[in-house]
Amino acid sequence: MPDSAKGIAFVTGASRGIGKACAIYLAKEGFDVAITARTVQPGEAREHSSTILKSDTKPLPGSLEETRQLVVDEGRQALMVPADLLDPVTLGSAVATVLERWGRIDVLVNNGRYVGPGHMDRLKDYPVEIIAKHIEANLLAPLHLIKLVVPSMKANGGGRIINLTSGAAYMEPTAAAGDGGYGLGYAVSKGAFHRVAPILQLEYADDGITFFNLDPGYIVTERIIQDMAPFGFTAEGGSPPDVIGAAAAWLAGAPEALKYAGKEIHGQDLTAELKLLSWWPEPATVS
Repeated sequence: MPDSAKGIAFVTGASRGIGKACAIYLAKEGFDVAITARTVQPGEAREHSSTILKSDTKPLPGSLEETRQLVVDEGRQALMVPADLLDPVTLGSAVATVLERWGRIDVLVNNGRYVGPGHMDRLKDYPVEIIAKHIEANLLAPLHLIKLVVPSMKANGGGRIINLTSGAAYMEPTAAAGDGGYGLGYAVSKGAFHRVAPILQLEYADDGITFFNLDPGYIVTERIIQDMAPFGFTAEGGSPPDVIGAAAAWLAGAPEALKYAGKEIHGQDLTAELKLLSWWPEPATVS
């Protein structure tokens, strides 16, 4: 482990949005951070349309290189290990690189998810096989990563695994996909992923490994701003990614967080209750 680090954190989907915020706030908390995603350099073009009805490869803001610099700006070390959630081989290579370079992984943040067609489509409009991509990225990839990091955590006396879940996993939608709701693939895969933390908490409690379900609520990310207005999602009523970054960092390092082992945590409520950000939520205006 690098000198003076509180520990080593590994964050998926760290090129932008909640993953980037988690990496930054873990660095603020004293962790050195390994970051993974597909986008390494700014401006890379990749399919990110939420519907099979049209393609969208316009570059999204954010990259691993930019997140790396933000971690370094906090005085911590950052290690870029690009990987694709749909390719287990790259996930294995990423974890192996971190263990080779830094010797351990103390915190895993399973934030990354499938981005692509089917997210905002209805079942009648796309083949069922697209749901397999949601399940591969949103459920099976995190399970691969958990199995890869657990031996290191056990060898070093424990660790913490934070799974970014979603209200789509357990709440009834208020609208259909494309009208402010979400597609079947997203909800089904997140619903399955939602069961992972409470089950594995029981399996690994004796090894000192703690699992959390962190529900971010509605967060306004770069992709929400660029892509999602046509599907009924705007910046109005959302919170910034920092809110969940602060919550994840607290769960990763605070001894008091252990009381949430195996449980669901509403990230925005946690950050507000503990006053983890001095500037959020904004004080109510007195009229």
